[in-house]
Amino acid sequence: MVKAHAPGAGPGPWHLGVIGGSGLAAGIGLEDAQEIAVESPFGDPSGPVVTGRLGPVRVTFLARHGAGHAIPPNGVNYRANIDALKRCGVTDVIALSAIGSLRQDFAPGSFVCADQFIDRTAGRAASFFAPGLVAHVSLADPTCPRLSALVIAAARAAGASVHEAGTYVAIEGPQFSTRAESRLYRQWGGDVIGMTAMPEARLAREAELPYALLGMVTDYDGWRDDEPAAEASAIMQVMHDNVALARAAMAELARALPQARPPVAIDRALDGAIVTAPALRDKVLAAKLQAVAGRVL
Repeated sequence: MVKAHAPGAGPGPWHLGVIGGSGLAAGIGLEDAQEIAVESPFGDPSGPVVTGRLGPVRVTFLARHGAGHAIPPNGVNYRANIDALKRCGVTDVIALSAIGSLRQDFAPGSFVCADQFIDRTAGRAASFFAPGLVAHVSLADPTCPRLSALVIAAARAAGASVHEAGTYVAIEGPQFSTRAESRLYRQWGGDVIGMTAMPEARLAREAELPYALLGMVTDYDGWRDDEPAAEASAIMQVMHDNVALARAAMAELARALPQARPPVAIDRALDGAIVTAPALRDKVLAAKLQAVAGRVL
């Protein structure tokens, strides 16, 4: 594994972690690619990572749903995935995923760089921390503005139509929404809908990894009465049509990154977040958290 640059230690190299969703299991075309199985104390990740380069930038890719899309959204081990990327030394995480639109002007085929989330998932492990070692990180702004801006510019350079912000409603799945639910989420101020951003974004923040989400709009969910509701086959077709554009966006991002990566505040998200007294911390849990929180433990 590549050793991580110490957060807050001044400018260092970039190492992008890319989590690919539906349609991107084949990866993003890395050079000098090497497949590595990474063990996590939080269980099995979705599969091995593929690490290599996009131009001068180290990139590690992980297929969220595993080979052949065998893992449903509510079956993904999000903790193991983020822990595995942290163990690989990534500095920033970009999530690529399919999303449904809750707005007329967010048309299928366009991209949205989500910046807020409404979490409607249930039963997923949403934190690395637990009784015996308690921490509270800030999630008011759950994505990284710097990374998101870089991703937006790269996607546009690749020829994509990109909306710069949007509120993502994360549902449990694996079923799509009812029409009543879809209309309700629009009333709440949701712009797009998906099944995987939570707890992924929460866990990335606990792991002190800046996170950006580039969603590919595949459908209008179920709120429009004048057209069929979302169907998996149609969604996958739109996704496959946009895979080349997503890969091109990642290549543009690698070309555009500054040579050195200055620190950001998220690199130190755990400063002051752990509230359990040192003498009372669960030693077994602390050992599991060495990759995620070793800097402050």
